[in-house]
Amino acid sequence: GSVRDRRVRGSFKVCSKSVIFEPEDAAEPILKVGRGTGHYLFHLETTVKTEDVVQTLLQLHRASCLDKLGDQTAMIAANLQSRLARTSFDKNGFQSVSEQPHMECEAEMVSPLVTNPGHVCITNQSLYFQPLNSYPDSVVQIRLHSIRRIYKRRHGLRPLGMEVFCSEDDLCSDIYLKFYNTKDRDELYYYIATFLENHMAEHTAESYMLQWQRGHISNYQYLLHLNNLADRSVNDLSQYPVFPWVISDYSSPRLDLNNPASFRDLTRPVGALNTERLERLLARYRDMPEPSFMYGSHYSSPGYVLFYLVRVAPEYMLCLQNGRYDHADRMFNNIAETWRNCLDGATDFKELIPEFYGSDSRFLRNELCLNLGKRQGGGKVGDVILPPWASDADDFLQKLRCALESQYVSENLHEWIDLVFGYKQRGCEAVAAHNVFHPLTYEGGIDCDSIEDPDQKIAMLTQILEFGQTPRQLFSTPHPQRITPRYSSVSTTTPSSSELSPVTPSEDSSFEDLTEESKKLAWSNMSKLTLQCRHKLHKEAVTGFAVTCNGASIFSTSRDSTLKMFSRESNSLQRSISFSNMALSSCQMLPEDQTVVCSSWDNNIYFYSVAFGRRQDTLMGHDDAVSKVCWKDDQLYTASWDSTVKVWRCVAAEISTNKRSQFELLAEFEHDAGVNTIALNPAGTLLASGTKEGTLSLWDIPSFTLLHQMPCHAAKIHHMAFSPDSRHILSVGEDVTMRVTDVQTGMLISTIPTEEEQRCFCWDGNTVLSGGQSGDLRLWDLLSGKVMHKIPAHRGTVTAVWMSEQCSTVITGGEDKQMLVWKPQY
Repeated sequence: GSVRDRRVRGSFKVCSKSVIFEPEDAAEPILKVGRGTGHYLFHLETTVKTEDVVQTLLQLHRASCLDKLGDQTAMIAANLQSRLARTSFDKNGFQSVSEQPHMECEAEMVSPLVTNPGHVCITNQSLYFQPLNSYPDSVVQIRLHSIRRIYKRRHGLRPLGMEVFCSEDDLCSDIYLKFYNTKDRDELYYYIATFLENHMAEHTAESYMLQWQRGHISNYQYLLHLNNLADRSVNDLSQYPVFPWVISDYSSPRLDLNNPASFRDLTRPVGALNTERLERLLARYRDMPEPSFMYGSHYSSPGYVLFYLVRVAPEYMLCLQNGRYDHADRMFNNIAETWRNCLDGATDFKELIPEFYGSDSRFLRNELCLNLGKRQGGGKVGDVILPPWASDADDFLQKLRCALESQYVSENLHEWIDLVFGYKQRGCEAVAAHNVFHPLTYEGGIDCDSIEDPDQKIAMLTQILEFGQTPRQLFSTPHPQRITPRYSSVSTTTPSSSELSPVTPSEDSSFEDLTEESKKLAWSNMSKLTLQCRHKLHKEAVTGFAVTCNGASIFSTSRDSTLKMFSRESNSLQRSISFSNMALSSCQMLPEDQTVVCSSWDNNIYFYSVAFGRRQDTLMGHDDAVSKVCWKDDQLYTASWDSTVKVWRCVAAEISTNKRSQFELLAEFEHDAGVNTIALNPAGTLLASGTKEGTLSLWDIPSFTLLHQMPCHAAKIHHMAFSPDSRHILSVGEDVTMRVTDVQTGMLISTIPTEEEQRCFCWDGNTVLSGGQSGDLRLWDLLSGKVMHKIPAHRGTVTAVWMSEQCSTVITGGEDKQMLVWKPQY
């Protein structure tokens, strides 16, 4: 290039509406040449034909002379498509001659404020992108084996984007592609997804939620994953990842993270934090003619992102603001001032970006010595002024990271997630400030292609890209709270209560700790489960087990209608009892080992006296087969195919007569289909029921009311159980899945395909031991959704499993009519 009779080497870029000359010497200014900006002479030292460049420039110049913006854009797009059609992917760029191409298409590589058109090609080994202008590289290659995550993206609210990550937790991706049609995007996505199926587990909002809830990933990591799943990307400034303000104290000399007053109210959006400002906004909203809005500004937009990042990415602000920085007094000068303006400003409702919780503090320092202007007081804009409690920028970020991972934020972050990614994200339909984060949203997607007028279409796209976009909604029900160390169980004294109960130390705490340690040790060795004995006791499939406290006697029920008593001491069958000619579906040992309760397909519940060796009582409680019984605190719970669960109270202290009046019906829970299984939480305050149609219901026992009812499985639920902390319910079903439901919210938070039906299981909240159709026992890591170990067990489906309280003994039964006793080896 020639500038004022000086020769300057650099890169010559032909863009859609201007020519850019970027000198190699960083001290030289970048030239942007548009209409009416003077005369410059460029000498091209390249293999590109000069006449091709001139022809392209003439076509772009003709487009710029058109009156309507829509016509200009259409002509530029037509010119680009013509160039793409005349070229194709150069297969000389393949890394290996043995590579087999699967598909090729046109796309654009997306980076902040710029999209670069070119050709995409995917082979059996790599994903390639060749920019049309060979800039910044002639070809971008990503090996398929190195890919860790891929996401479909909305770009301009159209389903055209795809982003590829070769790392698990990085903020930046390896490539972001925008396709010209959804069909090409989806074909490429599913090809990569199919390749990855054998190499990595698919992560969903559900799976990340479960990991976060149980403390396996940090608050920062979880928010990063949610942003990714909600189409937020650092390559798209209109959809940049959004993080919350969590601290409200920027004036104290010391930051107290144990004081709730130090934190921002995460239940409200920024626009509703200041009550006085909120009242003014509501008054303006009520008086506003249609189309009315409340805030008039988004919490995340390109301008806000670059407001924070101007010191490390000044070129983006210059690009966005036509070659100028913002006014010095409106720049990001002071943390406390920025927070105050977000609280008090009439149009400022911005949240933060991930960099505030990262480890790179350069965005707070003017290390490039940029001339960002002078403020009204005369001082130059330099480094960002930090709160008194931060010694320097690194210390500031370190304290913010501690705040984000603090007890207060961990207990309340789900409220903010509800606002941004969850069920309170209601967009333009919402009026009440408590439910609105941004009323002027395009949530649900605008089909810009359906807008016929080209000027209106360009205006809509411009507004979408410059104003900011609401994240894709990830959750439609309240997000569950995180399990934090000071909490352990669910209190359900009222139907609406799903609050967490503080743990109080007890005299038995040391014994309980020892018990928990022994359980953890047993589960850690569950893969070393070894068979102790095998006995064929029944003529049909085994349906349930009940064991005495000392483990000396094992009772089993079967579809052969018998209850069997097996002695561990003599290693032999001691008793065989038949109540009717119908199958027995389950059994339960009552306290003090005196009575075994059995449920039968003949609609009855039978009570067997261990001491007297005879049937002691019969409860005719249902109009169809009784599928499951549970007992807790002198209350009997019976489930039936007659679509009910009944709760009975034993009036007598001892069950000794045949008078049915001793059983008082306390409650009857109605369902829309036959109930196949039930489960009680350890405290006996919650009951879960699963139907033949796959519906899961959660009932509050003290008040006998329904808390949640949701479609959980697509077919019959075989078995379900609460986690030891009562936070989750695990269920297995005929739909060949294992599912985790959050007790507090009723939200389905994890779905794991199981390859074959799993019929029964035991679990400790993280690890599952299940039995299925193949007869094998499978040990699952619930967080990864993977089988860690398979143990050959039965010849045919495993139909029942029992585990001792200390997790030291496992008993299984199957369709092969056998009972197997196992022990984990230490």
